[in-house]
Amino acid sequence: MADKYVALADGRLITRAGTAASAGSADAGKIVALESDGRLSPSVLPGGIGADTVSRVASETLAAGDLVNIWNDAGTPKMRKADAAAAGKECSAFVKDAVSAGQTGLAYSEGSITGLTGLTPGARCYLGTTPGQITMTPPVATGNVVQFVGTAHGADILSFEPGDGVVLG
Repeated sequence: MADKYVALADGRLITRAGTAASAGSADAGKIVALESDGRLSPSVLPGGIGADTVSRVASETLAAGDLVNIWNDAGTPKMRKADAAAAGKECSAFVKDAVSAGQTGLAYSEGSITGLTGLTPGARCYLGTTPGQITMTPPVATGNVVQFVGTAHGADILSFEPGDGVVLG
């Protein structure tokens, strides 16, 4: 259970939990608490500080660590799994947390993707033909997109630095 603080409400002392994630102006003036990982949520930081993120609705279910493509759905920017098998679905960000279809989540355009497995430290990594996934072998089939997405800094971590994709002819 998270630590609480004492507040005065209607002349009485009460305990309250800090706010771990901000919903915007409705949370103005609230005391901030750390998340379960011991860090501040990017949602409580002012713009320009912390990771470069955007809040987007997922058009499909996304797993933590998925590479995503930000796309235009009739004027509404949404996120979906990036896919090297389909031109137009190049990777522009990643998600740190799972997001259900139709729900809003944070897309990170910089930083490290953790919790991965099987990477070779120092290896160049690419967008895979399995939607949302990373591969250390660039795709080779006609119509596939070769897109560098970062360098493995360990067997379980990728430094995310996406490049432009090249469609194979």
